Amino acid sequence: MIIYPAIDLIDGNVVRLHKGDFNQLTKYGSDPVSVAKSYADSGAKWLHLVDLDGAKNPKNRQFSLIGKIIEGSGLKVQTGGGIRSFDDVKTLLGAGASRVVIGSLAVSDPKTTKGIFNAFGPEYICLAADVIWQNNGFYIAVSGWQEASSLGLFDFIKTYQDNGLRHTLCTDINRDGTLVGCNRDLYQTVKQKFPDLQLQASGGISILNDLVGLTANGVIIGKALYEKRFTLKQALETVEC
Repeated sequence: MIIYPAIDLIDGNVVRLHKGDFNQLTKYGSDPVSVAKSYADSGAKWLHLVDLDGAKNPKNRQFSLIGKIIEGSGLKVQTGGGIRSFDDVKTLLGAGASRVVIGSLAVSDPKTTKGIFNAFGPEYICLAADVIWQNNGFYIAVSGWQEASSLGLFDFIKTYQDNGLRHTLCTDINRDGTLVGCNRDLYQTVKQKFPDLQLQASGGISILNDLVGLTANGVIIGKALYEKRFTLKQALETVEC
């Protein structure tokens, strides 16, 4: 299982949100390049990088900073936040990103998103399935994670299977940034239905035991590292056991 330490960016700062709420923000530093380097020094191979400024307002994307983090850390970087077009993906891959995360665009404009998959290839794209539980099922969230759409999680994934979908990041929004533990049942269900999917679990990781026996190919860890619940090295050792 791949460990993806996470860096969320607002105005050049390293931050974390609680359940995606910009009004519940905690700042953890002002030098994301150094943070990324520290993860590389601890043994990480990948970094999950989110441009929250870009997610909130695509005109405020931090492309330049993202490029500096990629170059300065030497890590493979999976990045997203406010991806709205073919050109956005092209720019990030051109800046050295190894994979681009697409969420809202994949919900609102499947035609463009499928064109991106076909142009760049499924290895370079990660589908972001940010979900909310309602009406006895998980539905894709919209409006900055504040409400659920009518699009179910499984139907969302199926939309891109014919385009070779390989990587999917699934976030249980109700657990994101909460340190209450991850939703094991959710990831187990997704893997059972889509066994060939390279599934990344996100939301709620709190203790090392959350990583043990997790049915996923990768896991995003953010707040637990910043709050020093455990170290990245300990996390890497846990999944290698």
